[in-house]
Amino acid sequence: MAGVITASEPSWIAPFTGLSPRTFGKLVTQLRNAGADVGGRGRPWKLSLENRVLLVAAYWRTNLTMRQLAPLFGVSKSAADRVIDHLGPKFALQPRQRFAKDAVLIVDGTLVPTRDHKVAEQSKNYRYSTNHQVVIDADTRLVVVVGRPLPGNRNDCLAWAESGAKAAVGKTTTIADGGYPGSGLVMPHRRRKGEELPSWKQDHNKSHKQVRARVEHAFARMKTYKILRDCRLRGDGVHHAMLGIARLHNLTLAG
Repeated sequence: MAGVITASEPSWIAPFTGLSPRTFGKLVTQLRNAGADVGGRGRPWKLSLENRVLLVAAYWRTNLTMRQLAPLFGVSKSAADRVIDHLGPKFALQPRQRFAKDAVLIVDGTLVPTRDHKVAEQSKNYRYSTNHQVVIDADTRLVVVVGRPLPGNRNDCLAWAESGAKAAVGKTTTIADGGYPGSGLVMPHRRRKGEELPSWKQDHNKSHKQVRARVEHAFARMKTYKILRDCRLRGDGVHHAMLGIARLHNLTLAG
């Protein structure tokens, strides 16, 4: 069964991965150096590492079913599923261990509709979702931390601590919206009932909002990968997809 999509034809790479051919090659090299192409027991993979990487990225990008995706690469549904299960976790973004003293981070939570109700709960979007705490560098706009997914009915203040994002950030200056009271994060000034904020606080809130918008822009770019709009993966699959897409997002920004 011959495949239609192949990494040997550069014109397929950008539409199905969101990466330029040069950046895609860099990703393949990184994965190969990390041992992603080392053979194990059983039959060798039918697809080359380049085509397996393309398959995983295309699955996240298009959210096609295995029945739709597998023929495009000339493999069976079960083979495509094994490729995603084996290689998907290897895409994972590694959280940054150290931050510069003057670094400023931005955190916010985003909801990912998820079919697996064991890891999801109904949330404010009225769908079963998972809450993902994502931290970006305010200067470079790169994702530096992605917390473990929590049920979508968990508010951001609790999810910040329970997802592990707070521990990963440590004492680094981090800004957030008003949904993180008592967390020690830098939030906008609140207006008390019947009072007006002084002009300096209004100016601070305006600049705070403009900087904080960068994390929303990151979410918009990450959600061009349609799996984050309706994830059919079970168990840790949604976490692996979020980490992998964060890495692809960073590679796109870094060029």
